[in-house]
Amino acid sequence: MKAVVMAGGEGTRLRPMTANQPKPLLPVINRPIMEHVLRLLRRHGFTETVVTVQFLAALVRNYFGDGDELGMSLYYATEDTPLGTAGSVKNAAGKLRDEPFLVISGDALTDMDLTDMIRFHRENGALVTIGLKRVPNPLEFGIVIVDDRGRVERFLEKPTWGQVFSDTVNTGVYVMEPEVLDEIAAGEAADWSADVFPRLLARGAPLYGYVADGYWEDVGTHESYLRAQADVLSGRVRVDIDAFEVSPGVWVAEGASVDPDAVLKGPLYVGDYAKVEAGAELREFTVLGSNVVVREGAFLHRAVVHDNVYVGPSAHLRGCVVGKNTDLMTGVRIEEGAVVGDECIIEAEAYVSSGVKVYPFKTVEAGAVVNTSVIWEPRGQRSLFGPRGVSGLVNVEITPELCVRLASAYATTLRKGASVITSRDSSRAARALKRAVISALTASAINVLDLEAAPLPVSRFHTARESAVGGIALRTTPGDPQSVDIVFMDEHGADLSQGAQRKLERIFSRQEFRRAFPGEIAELSFPARAIEDYTYELLRCVDVTGVRDADLKVVVDCAGGTSSLVLPSLLGRVGVEVLTVNNRLDDASPTETLAERRRALQRLSELVGSARAAFGVRFDPVGERIALVDETGQLISEERALLVVPDLVAAERRGGRVA
Repeated sequence: MKAVVMAGGEGTRLRPMTANQPKPLLPVINRPIMEHVLRLLRRHGFTETVVTVQFLAALVRNYFGDGDELGMSLYYATEDTPLGTAGSVKNAAGKLRDEPFLVISGDALTDMDLTDMIRFHRENGALVTIGLKRVPNPLEFGIVIVDDRGRVERFLEKPTWGQVFSDTVNTGVYVMEPEVLDEIAAGEAADWSADVFPRLLARGAPLYGYVADGYWEDVGTHESYLRAQADVLSGRVRVDIDAFEVSPGVWVAEGASVDPDAVLKGPLYVGDYAKVEAGAELREFTVLGSNVVVREGAFLHRAVVHDNVYVGPSAHLRGCVVGKNTDLMTGVRIEEGAVVGDECIIEAEAYVSSGVKVYPFKTVEAGAVVNTSVIWEPRGQRSLFGPRGVSGLVNVEITPELCVRLASAYATTLRKGASVITSRDSSRAARALKRAVISALTASAINVLDLEAAPLPVSRFHTARESAVGGIALRTTPGDPQSVDIVFMDEHGADLSQGAQRKLERIFSRQEFRRAFPGEIAELSFPARAIEDYTYELLRCVDVTGVRDADLKVVVDCAGGTSSLVLPSLLGRVGVEVLTVNNRLDDASPTETLAERRRALQRLSELVGSARAAFGVRFDPVGERIALVDETGQLISEERALLVVPDLVAAERRGGRVA
């Protein structure tokens, strides 16, 4: 026997979840509803299945393909216009003429005993057997009354309470003989319950109702969608959960990382390659999709979170649904019954009230209180540039895809064949993202001179010196190992002017990127002796007379950053005896916390005292700030250290003004 899976519905009541994907692809415990249906069919011996599709049909076809991964053969019958439940099956009549067939909805979750239903159909010699289920509230369904032998006596579609005469409702699961298809006109819209079944019943055709004992839930509303997730986790419905039950009711899929200090109170589900940090709390009936990140202090209870979502620190989600590829920043609150669509950004401290629906591709600004649904408003374009260039969380706000678009926009502002300097700090994130930047630049006919790992001052120097028209440097945000800064430079090595920033943002927002022809793909080269040239030019510009004669001993802490590439050779040429610590590139710890900085300064003070050095200096990991320790090992305050600079200027210039 073949099966027909009806998968053409739009699921309008489930918007915005179904705004850009068909209802059968909505995930229940990280698998599409229709996949659970197909697995049920496979368990009952169905290997050939016809899938009727209409709304966003290509997405369904692309996901399931020919059914080989499920051990089935899938065929697709596509409707150009909606044909209704009966018309869609008639549209697939070419595959169904030979034998009885089973019809089932692709967007209802069930574990009905289909084998027993087929037995009931055959024993009664039925033309149609309708799967029935007793429910406490039949108002949303078509109700059916049957006699003692199971023969259908009466139908009523979606009654009022005054019309209710039975608690058995039509599940949309049917076993049919092929001659039923003759009752439907080809190419015309028709519905089983409203059109075909009443006509057959009036004619006395053998219509039977099979009252199923198993689970059945029509996933047609946001409430029923959340309920279906909870029922799977509670074991009320038999479906395959692709995960390990690490403790009673706590399911963790392959590759997921859950910190031992995270709080998990099942039943709940953590999808494959998701990450739950220490201090996060996941409560009952929470479902995390694939690649979801839940940061420290976040709280989730009865929240269904789809794939590739970022849940920021101290975010609070309760009884809500969050669509895929959405970013929820620090302190966001999403309340009961709210739905956030795909690819949204909910900025820090924003509040989404109960029942609010945020449609896909929207941005909710930081601190906003959203009390009404966000449907038509366009996505807000935030300014790309901040005080440190373009900054954001790695692989959340700053992704390889964003880097490609940014670099392409920057290249479009330059002439073809021009040269740009690129560099990075010691971090792995900056290294990976810089590769995306280089690919975009060369694909846009811009030659790249890559300094690899280098301090930002070295990048600025070479941008001005190498006849380059600009530069791009990537570095970890000081004090925040989760974030990265992308610094864009002009031909002088200075930050882009506001006018140049606006031009780049305009091209970026419109995505009007220039691409090179195949013969114009540009070169990638690595300048030799970049650090040596910088050191030589620096010493040429600075009067070091008398430094060698002072016989100085200095302790230098490079903090595992890019300053370790410059300082030892630079100070050696000056004639200073140097004790260097942390003189390496530490790609695992590209920045430091306040506690780590204090420990490092205490260690520096001890080294200065024990070595009897003239002073000590510690660079931060990105090589742009210093802390000074005097000869007694005492830390010099930042205010006092700053006064050294105007003092040096005054000694050199003997007058003038300081801003």
